Amino acid sequence: MSELTQNVDAFFSKWSQELLSALRIVAAFMFMQHGGQKMFGFPVAGNREFDLFTLNPGLIGILEVFGGALLLVGLFTRQVAFVLSGSMAFAYFMVHAPQDFWTRANGGDAAVLYCFVFLYMAAVGGGSWSLDKLWRRGA
Repeated sequence: MSELTQNVDAFFSKWSQELLSALRIVAAFMFMQHGGQKMFGFPVAGNREFDLFTLNPGLIGILEVFGGALLLVGLFTRQVAFVLSGSMAFAYFMVHAPQDFWTRANGGDAAVLYCFVFLYMAAVGGGSWSLDKLWRRGA
């Protein structure tokens, strides 16, 4: 193994938990924008009125905003990420997959990506910059 490869491996090994936290924060912030659009017409106006007692935009919008907020700060990361992963799998198979096989053609590429990013977070947690980590340290 070359010295460069060893240095790169050492760098990423040393910073893996911080990079995981950065992934969690960025993904949650982007995910919350989908819910914000559904619930509040922000940052981009939604295409329908928000109705709390519907699946979409109601329940899904709430999951995106509040689940995303919990992920953003890293609180109950594994549990919330698991639920959000499932919601994105559900969204993909109910809304996008029937339209076309290819994700780029059916508009489901973001749902698939969020599904697997959140599933990964459910498995590994929220990283070192999370309230979960702070809470465990204090316990």
